Amino acid sequence: MTPSPRPSDPAPPCRRPLIIGAWLWVGLPLAYGLYELVHKAKQLFTG
Repeated sequence: MTPSPRPSDPAPPCRRPLIIGAWLWVGLPLAYGLYELVHKAKQLFTG
């Protein structure tokens, strides 16, 4: 009987750049959008 892979094992090294790229693809626009939201909300409430 072969042991089943544990779900806590890190991703294989060959897929790591893909995962990092996917996180950046989503995370950078999200961070920029949140920054703009806070900036414009400050302008709205402080005049």
